[in-house]
Amino acid sequence: MFDNIEGKRVPEVTFRTRRDHEWVELTSKDIFEGKTVVVFSLPGAFTPTCSSAHVPRYNHLTPALKKNGVDEVICISVNDAFVMNEWKRSQKADRITFLPDGNGDFTAGMGMLIGKEDLGFGKRSWRYSMLVRDGIVEKMFIEPDNPGDPFEVSDADTMLAYVAPSASAPADVTVLSREGCPFCVRAKGLLRDAGIDFEELVLNRDYTDTTLRAVAGANTFPQIFINGAKIGGSEDLEKYLAKAQAA
Repeated sequence: MFDNIEGKRVPEVTFRTRRDHEWVELTSKDIFEGKTVVVFSLPGAFTPTCSSAHVPRYNHLTPALKKNGVDEVICISVNDAFVMNEWKRSQKADRITFLPDGNGDFTAGMGMLIGKEDLGFGKRSWRYSMLVRDGIVEKMFIEPDNPGDPFEVSDADTMLAYVAPSASAPADVTVLSREGCPFCVRAKGLLRDAGIDFEELVLNRDYTDTTLRAVAGANTFPQIFINGAKIGGSEDLEKYLAKAQAA
């Protein structure tokens, strides 16, 4: 069973980080003093749930969290600075600060250091998230003490719902495009003008025409999908956005 330290100050430790090929030391005071910070901590860089769900969704929702008073979103893991920096690059998670807790000092101070020797991991962090205001833990979401690696409450959507109960998560938008397509350029401009983030997949770089037909049932570009629904091309998107604005 893990202790909930809501109302208490975060551990005072020094994080050894790397910036521009130089060592940089950051203290807990540097990170938390005078700020509202969301922290999520996880078992390890490059591990399945951490890479496929935990980090990507926090990266996606960071703008919504910042819009509602959060100054910084931080990912902590018991890994060294080199590993954490490479993981951040591979995840393209440029909205999140990655902090290496290589010796587990912060994690131990939080009471979240556990043994993963059965997996050859040594000591790692239990999965949890927390909202910290000026160094004081306001809220913690600790995964249940069940076997394996539970992932039920420390997710980004749960944190956003706590920080801003009335806030809506941003839409999940993907644009299937091809190089040199003027309609694709128009569709992306419409999304940017509407302030909507999107992911772009480019033909013959990220997918082939087979995928286009299989997923969109079409052979024209672009094809836009929003929250799992096919919107269609740039004209369809324009109508969709106009309708949404009028609603």
